[in-house]
Amino acid sequence: MLLRYFYDEKLAHASYMVGCQQKGQAFIVDPMRNIEPYIEVAEKENMSIIGALETHIHADFVTGSRELADRFGATMYVSDEGGEDWQYQNLDNIPHQLLKDGDQFELGLLTFEVMHTPGHTPESISFLLTDGAAADKPIGIFTGDFVFAGDIGRPDLLEKAAGMIGTADAGAKAMFKSVQRFKELPDYLQLWPAHGAGSACGKALGAIPSSTVGYEKQFNWAMKFDTEEDFVQSLLDGQPEPPYYFAVMKSVNKIGIELIKNLPELQFIHDVTTIEQLINEGHQIVDTRSTDAFSKGHVKGTINIPFNQAFTNWAGWIVDYEKPLYVLTTPAHMEEILIDLRSIGIDQVVGYADIDAMLSQANALDSYENVSPLEAKTMMEQDDVALIDVRNLVEFNEGHIEGAQHIMLGTIKNRLNELPNKKLIIQCQAGARSAIAVSVLKANGYHNIVNMSGGYSKWRKEVQESIVVNY
Repeated sequence: MLLRYFYDEKLAHASYMVGCQQKGQAFIVDPMRNIEPYIEVAEKENMSIIGALETHIHADFVTGSRELADRFGATMYVSDEGGEDWQYQNLDNIPHQLLKDGDQFELGLLTFEVMHTPGHTPESISFLLTDGAAADKPIGIFTGDFVFAGDIGRPDLLEKAAGMIGTADAGAKAMFKSVQRFKELPDYLQLWPAHGAGSACGKALGAIPSSTVGYEKQFNWAMKFDTEEDFVQSLLDGQPEPPYYFAVMKSVNKIGIELIKNLPELQFIHDVTTIEQLINEGHQIVDTRSTDAFSKGHVKGTINIPFNQAFTNWAGWIVDYEKPLYVLTTPAHMEEILIDLRSIGIDQVVGYADIDAMLSQANALDSYENVSPLEAKTMMEQDDVALIDVRNLVEFNEGHIEGAQHIMLGTIKNRLNELPNKKLIIQCQAGARSAIAVSVLKANGYHNIVNMSGGYSKWRKEVQESIVVNY
């Protein structure tokens, strides 16, 4: 048996290649949209990709199953559980197999057994894998978003992201039953989840790539409850805000999305006047430089989403999926940026430009001021200044600066009417998220605004500690 692990750090998404070496054939479990890494490994290992397995209709990334079906004629193995509302659509022209609890299918000497594990979503399934060449019992289980290392899948996404009221409580109760069933599995089974630390599909995911059923039974917080009521309350408490794009991904992965080969080629923009005209016409332009570089000088009206590990997360929150998107970046980065944006279904990327050329051509650049917490404290003593905290609600509730108004970064573009008509100080935990928020606000016409560098962490050290010492 061949088992290979693939990990997208920006999405905290894990996928797997499982191959029968005797047959020279492989399946991909929960594939990402960019299928090139699978093709590269398959060619190296002399494998043909003949199937794509999905544990559920994912909400945080576009799956690559339909890409694999188009490229290689791979069969899509997808859930037929959860009821009519959770059926995959537009599969008529795609090789596929619908799966129920207890179903089995084979890949050469390998056997996959389906286990219905609802809770995160109604149709969620897991795959028990047996290597018939070596054993007659399973070696491990692909759990998708059911059980993670140190956590379990959240059941509230349908309610919070898709507006399906009442589904969070029902999902949590279903998850309790699924967890009880999980506890009956043998301890020795390896556990291969679809996400790691940083994913918004849970609240306490571990940073290790795999685990065992026995280890999770002993140390996963969700395995320690004997009553459904306590389990449900604990599971629903403290879940982070789901990005706006999660609702889009649910629809995309259920219905299908345009194949990458059919997307239009990008336009390369040579002059800054074109960018300025696009901004004046209401188009969205994203500058991918660091927040520090952006603060010192940028094309007026652009939004700053730094190209780092958090790029796809904040792009999913901030980018309007209904509008064309243009990117200002270092051209060498554009291919990777395009992969990242398409991984969350942002397909209306129509053009890009060399950021250095745009800055050198601009007649005048915009900028904003970064202030220290001590400087912010002095400013806040004035009546015409307001402090906006853009952290997650959980962070805010754990501790915040007195008088701060909470508007989470990802939601700020839709809550402009809540901003007071005052000079604004924007603050987060360390200064990165607040800098993105400043760029969003400036692009929407707010210019009497500063960013608190160092955020709440630095405030506690510089301001709160100095207050205690002076006292």
